[in-house]
Amino acid sequence: MEVAYRPSHADATYDMKYGTRAVAGGGRASARETIGRVAAGAIAKKLLKQVCGTEVLGYVSRVKDVESHVDVDAVSSEQIESNAVRCPDTDAAEQMYKVIDDIRKKGDSCGGEVTCIVRNCPKGLGAPVFGKLEAELAGALMSLPASKGFEIGSGFAGSRLLGSEHNDEFYMAADGQIRTRTNRSGGVQGGISNGENIVLRVAFKPTATISRNQKTVSRAGVDMQLRARGRHDPCVVPRAVPMVEAMVALVLADHLLQHFAQCELLPRQDSISPDTSIAHQFKRKDSSLQEAAASH
Repeated sequence: MEVAYRPSHADATYDMKYGTRAVAGGGRASARETIGRVAAGAIAKKLLKQVCGTEVLGYVSRVKDVESHVDVDAVSSEQIESNAVRCPDTDAAEQMYKVIDDIRKKGDSCGGEVTCIVRNCPKGLGAPVFGKLEAELAGALMSLPASKGFEIGSGFAGSRLLGSEHNDEFYMAADGQIRTRTNRSGGVQGGISNGENIVLRVAFKPTATISRNQKTVSRAGVDMQLRARGRHDPCVVPRAVPMVEAMVALVLADHLLQHFAQCELLPRQDSISPDTSIAHQFKRKDSSLQEAAASH
């Protein structure tokens, strides 16, 4: 690997752009760089939970061709962390583990998908044009190593439906909130959260570094064969779960602060929505600022 580019790895493009690359460990192309993201994400998750009771949960929903079947409204972190694959569907988890192990023994690798759910997300996070919530979630998640695809709600499958099939019909709930009967929008409409669960999926490619012979070229431009050695994950998907959760939490925390400053810092009288929960969604330990503003 010191002289040869690993197929589908960042080796070649880093050399093309910078004229240097990190042979040992992959440098910025390694998932090790996400340690800072996960640390920051832990703080963001605490903020979201404390201020608005928001919960961010990710799990492995597919490894290669093995799909899981999970109730996104009921799944818990304990179920997700109950096995090494981080899949709450125990039957699917066993199959996933076997697939990964079989591929590892062959010196190969495989990819899959992580699904992330955001429960109790505040309404109004995001913006109509350049700050669309799903766009910023996509940008954050596609910045993760090995990520290759992003979907929210119905995703690409929704493009096969009619409008009458895809639309999420509204209704007034008993508690005065506007809710939707279905959630094909994935909790975001018009780039702004609507209070339903945010449901998104991220696809991760197979690990590029494998211990099978592959055709490549050297830094000197000579065709050659490479068989990589060392410790490399046969499947990065289980390790990607906390990374996905962290990036989702960071984007939501950022938008939460923006929304609070724009729409919640002072009492609002301008919303004409019949949803009675819009004006004051967040827990406050000190409401003196709002009371003082209301008195003027």
